Amino acid sequence: MTDGRQAELIVGPAALITPLSRDTLQDQVHRQLCDLILDGRLAPGETITIHGLADAFGVSPMPIREALKRLTAANALTIVSGRSVGIPPLSRARLTDLRNVRLEIEPLAAAWAVARATPGDIATAGRHLAGVEAAAAAGDLEGYLRSNRALHFSIYRASGSEILLRIIEDLWLQISPYFHKLHASYAAANSHHREMVDALGAGDRLR
Repeated sequence: MTDGRQAELIVGPAALITPLSRDTLQDQVHRQLCDLILDGRLAPGETITIHGLADAFGVSPMPIREALKRLTAANALTIVSGRSVGIPPLSRARLTDLRNVRLEIEPLAAAWAVARATPGDIATAGRHLAGVEAAAAAGDLEGYLRSNRALHFSIYRASGSEILLRIIEDLWLQISPYFHKLHASYAAANSHHREMVDALGAGDRLR
């Protein structure tokens, strides 16, 4: 009788299923908001509201509020007014700090990727390289930002380190909205993108 009651407490729906469902919904909203920021679909100066996001996601305001709390704590968003949030302003000091940390962390991930990338990883990076080149040629800013993120993270993901990937994403959440301001340098950036993909392929051939 005691064992049966213990089993009910461990596997009963009230103990596991309901909390897991709630957490999963919050995580899904958080993930989609991260994608919104990382893909450049929320630019500096634009704002979003809790109720507008709740309507768009088809959820109650609660998981939206929880996700926004996480993103404001991570300096990815800031409160603009009582009911709206936007991209935080970027000071010269903060930009310099982000740049310096990225220059340490992202080359490390790329180096690990070169050492362990599979042919599939290289092919994926090559497809995303074609995407950024096509978007740059077409003057497609939003397409470029999406493909740029996809290319970089396909390489960082090939490093095999989930911890390193999360650190880099946290940095990008703070800086990537300002990539909107760099459209004049996209052609030059693509030459570096090609070097990245070539290095990834060269590392595979040397193994």
